[in-house]
Amino acid sequence: QVQLVESGGGLVQAGGSLRLSCVASGGTFSPYLMGWFRQGPGKEREFVSAISRSGATMYPTDSVKGRFTISRDNAKNTVFLQMNSLKPEDTAVYYCAASRSMTSIEKLYDNWGQGTQVTVSS
Repeated sequence: QVQLVESGGGLVQAGGSLRLSCVASGGTFSPYLMGWFRQGPGKEREFVSAISRSGATMYPTDSVKGRFTISRDNAKNTVFLQMNSLKPEDTAVYYCAASRSMTSIEKLYDNWGQGTQVTVSS
């Protein structure tokens, strides 16, 4: 069982940037596909991005394409989410998660971090 711990959240003004990190421990990181999800105030949790073992990526919606970049460092058991040109609507708790499948389906992710808060002020 892999344990995931996110960090890097905080308060930023619109147009700013943040880099989220998620460190895995307690298991073997490299076999997992890693994803980022977010849950905004009063909203359901939504898929943000995923990255395969080899670095293939997926971004589901135009809302983050071109602004967010997912990456991973298997040697450091870490996945990152670089977020640029942040908007107030990006405000959410961001979660990293691990899956055996390259998917945007939340229930197919087996392990979850506790989340890190990102707040974007206008």
